[in-house]
Amino acid sequence: MGKEIKKTLGKAAKKVFEHTPEPIKDEIKDKVKEKAKEKFVDSVQDKAEEATENLQETTEENAEKFHDKAEEGKEKAQEALLSVRDKISKVVEAGEDFQEKISSTNDDGDDRKIKGVKSIKGYTDMKGASNIKSSTKIKSSNDIKTMGS
Repeated sequence: MGKEIKKTLGKAAKKVFEHTPEPIKDEIKDKVKEKAKEKFVDSVQDKAEEATENLQETTEENAEKFHDKAEEGKEKAQEALLSVRDKISKVVEAGEDFQEKISSTNDDGDDRKIKGVKSIKGYTDMKGASNIKSSTKIKSSNDIKTMGS
């Protein structure tokens, strides 16, 4: 029904336009041109404003994403540096322990020490034939104590 009304109004406007004098037709044409210009300018301005808003929203979203990614990168780098620092401190500690073991003196009686020239036995420290136990010094079954004795 809306289309029929538009058609009827369009036909009526054409007939009225045909029967109007020329000076009025020129004025109507000028007014129609001005209205068309205004509508065109308004539509272009609306599209430009919409594009500006979209650009601003996109810029804000990208800035937010960038800051989030930068923060993530900063945290990852900090975690990596902390783990490297922990590993280096463990290596330093192990090196210090190793240095202590190597540089400690033989007075401690620690068997893990590196033996020096003084620690090597000489020919005087070896047992001779006189130091070997004889058969009389070896214990026999008679020397073993029992519970009752």
